[in-house]
Formats: sequence, C-alpha cells, structure tokens
Amino acid sequence: MHDAAECAGKAAGRPKAADVEARTQELLQVAGTLFLANGYTKTSLEAIARAAHVAVRTIYVKFGGKAGLLAAVLAAKRHRFFRSQPMETDTRPLREIIDDFAHQMYALISSQEAIALQRIVLAEAPTNPELAEAFWNGGPRKTRELLMRFFSRPDIRAQMRPDVPVDLLPCHLMATITGELFMNLMRPPHVVDMEKAKRDLEGRMDLFYHSILPPRQ
Repeated sequence: MHDAAECAGKAAGRPKAADVEARTQELLQVAGTLFLANGYTKTSLEAIARAAHVAVRTIYVKFGGKAGLLAAVLAAKRHRFFRSQPMETDTRPLREIIDDFAHQMYALISSQEAIALQRIVLAEAPTNPELAEAFWNGGPRKTRELLMRFFSRPDIRAQMRPDVPVDLLPCHLMATITGELFMNLMRPPHVVDMEKAKRDLEGRMDLFYHSILPPRQ
C-alpha cells in the first residue's frame, strides 16, 4: 500500500503534458520577443531564461542552445501558419491551393514582425554564421521542402505542363510571392497599401500560372 501511494504521489507531481507544452510555447514567445527587441547576438540565454522563468539548462536540454531556440521560434510560427495549409493532402485544383498559400504566405512574411526579424538576420549574419543557418533551417528550407513535396504529387504534376522543371518551382513560387519585399527591408517603416499589395501579388501569380500551366482550351 505504501509503495502504491508513493507512486501515486510521484505521478501526481509530474507536470501534465499540456502544462509542459504551454510553458514551452511561453518560452518561445519570450525568446522571439527578446530577439526582436535586442537582436540575436545581444540576446543571451540567461536573459531569456530569466524572462521566461526557466533554467538555462532547460533551454540547452530542449533546444541545444541559442541557435536551436531561434529555429524552434521560427518553426512554431510556421506550424501555426501551415496548420491551415494541408498542402500534401489538399485535393482541390492546383491553382486554388497555391492561391491560398500565396496570400497567407505574403501576409506572414510582410508582417512587421517578420520584416524586423529579417533585418536582424541581414545585419548580424555576416559576423554570426549560426544565425543565418538557424534562420534558414527554421524557415525557408522547411517551406521549400514542403513545396517540393506538393509539386511532386502525381495529381499536381499532371495539372502542369510536362516540360516544367519541378525542382525549380519552390524557389520560383517564393520569389513570385515575395516580389519587391526584399527592397522594403532597406526602407524605413512605412504604411503598406494593402489593396495595392494584393493587386500586385495577384498580377505576379497570374504570371506564375502562365509559366507552369498548359494553355486554356
């Protein structure tokens, strides 16, 4: 009886999975906020740990260090976005799937938070290679891998012209979506005309479809 009660007590003392996940998400939120406020290089794990009320060792155990933590911050943002983008199983026509992806992706990468992070990466990456690698692995690389799997689906491939080089499509699509966004990284913050941005995106997407889809009969 004593052993059973002791085991029950230990079990009751263990944090629930939901609580662990909530604390992890809070840590990622705190880390993301501090990276944006202070830059990647000047944000220490000690500062993140203090703000998130965790031990530095916890960050190392969960993420392997600061680069792994940044990758996890980016992965969490991707996960929230792609939960509504089941591209590997979506059975709608190619154009409908890509239209949804393009508009949501543009909204994601053109947000003030995303632009601020990209400015940090551009400024600090030359002297901090781990930052560039963590950013690439946590965001762009995973997105391109997802798009490659999508465009390689036999049913999707069958909707495109047979001479389209599928391996080039992920970069082609992302460049189409991005447009002149890179130039905005070098400009002062400004109010974006969202209606014009939407029209411009739709115009670029028409050119994208023209380059990959067979002529309409």
